[in-house]
Amino acid sequence: MWTSACSLFLGTTLPLHRGSRGIPEGRALPRARMSSSSSAATDPLAAVGRLLWGRSLPPGPLVSTVRFTWSAAWHLMMRQLAPSDPAGSYSRPPGAFGSVPDRYRRNPSTARLHLYVALPCPWAHRTLIVRALRNLEPQIPVSVAAPGFDGSWEFPGGGGIDGRDLIPGPDRANGRRTLREVYGMRRGGYDGRATVPMLWDVESREVVCNESYDIIDFFNSAAFDGSSSLDLSPPELKREIEEWNRVIYSNVNNGVYRCGFAQSQEAYDVAVNELFTTLDMLESHLSASRYLCGDVLTLADVCLFTTLIRFDLVYNVLFKCTKKKLLEYHNLHGYTRDIYQIPKVAETCNLEAIMEGYYQTLFPLNPGNIRPVMPSACENQSLSEPHDRESLSSNGKHRQIHVSE
Repeated sequence: MWTSACSLFLGTTLPLHRGSRGIPEGRALPRARMSSSSSAATDPLAAVGRLLWGRSLPPGPLVSTVRFTWSAAWHLMMRQLAPSDPAGSYSRPPGAFGSVPDRYRRNPSTARLHLYVALPCPWAHRTLIVRALRNLEPQIPVSVAAPGFDGSWEFPGGGGIDGRDLIPGPDRANGRRTLREVYGMRRGGYDGRATVPMLWDVESREVVCNESYDIIDFFNSAAFDGSSSLDLSPPELKREIEEWNRVIYSNVNNGVYRCGFAQSQEAYDVAVNELFTTLDMLESHLSASRYLCGDVLTLADVCLFTTLIRFDLVYNVLFKCTKKKLLEYHNLHGYTRDIYQIPKVAETCNLEAIMEGYYQTLFPLNPGNIRPVMPSACENQSLSEPHDRESLSSNGKHRQIHVSE
């Protein structure tokens, strides 16, 4: 089974003003000062720079030294953040709790289950979508972690579930400060990676599973009392769903990470070629099919959607997936809007939290800690525009997806 979880190892923790009086014609704009005398006096780096080389640019040897030092530090941090093979290709570590035990699958209602997630993580996002579509919110409470300054998943005070919006808040099951502390509560302890999503048995104080696909497959089980009748993995489509997931996981879900976490040019070139070759194939397939498996929304669509909804927000820029934007794929972009507009799906998509989680946490990829403005095509208003993909249904009719409230 594919490894599909999010962990954090490293963290980080002016427009021109035009006055009321215009600038007279023929007058040059005033030259902006790099810093005021007061700010320079309190800036130790600026003071050291003036002592070393006055007002000129840093000398060549200094630039070379800093470049070498930063490159060495970057490779060291990347090895901690994103383990790679000898060729520099990102290698996602396997999860420690990879399948849901049979006793839970037979009768999940007998256990007090609790779901731990983080909003930036696409793997955790899968579980929130299936939990919502299957109407499992009453049976499976959730705690939402946020990236901490030291790179760990932590639970901030306050927050929680505000109305219908999922936002970071306290640990509602165990009252712990960090996700690592929750993992450490299990019998025998735990010193591995503290990843999301994680499904927890409250009474036995045990990790049930921390592999996203196993969790969503479990959530789709008919064994849950009071769940929605929606089946995201019909028996007749299981093989097709499996085939789609095999391609999507390697080349798209994990493919964007292989681009962003590549530690050599060769590794990046391979990953980005496989990513966009697969996106081109999906664009062609979705020109004649509403969803991956025809008229039926499946787990494969959920897995693809959580990467696509983040593509122009994050991956296109931060992970160097720059050959095309999702917006340039007519069918993929419409497909993303189609799924986004399914009842209860948009409520799981906190677009601001996604951007902040990536740009302000992955320090080696964004050392300046600056978050760009959200692309207009990624805003809720744009994602809510008509998509006309119901016309691709085989019966020519709009097939509604009903979710019990």
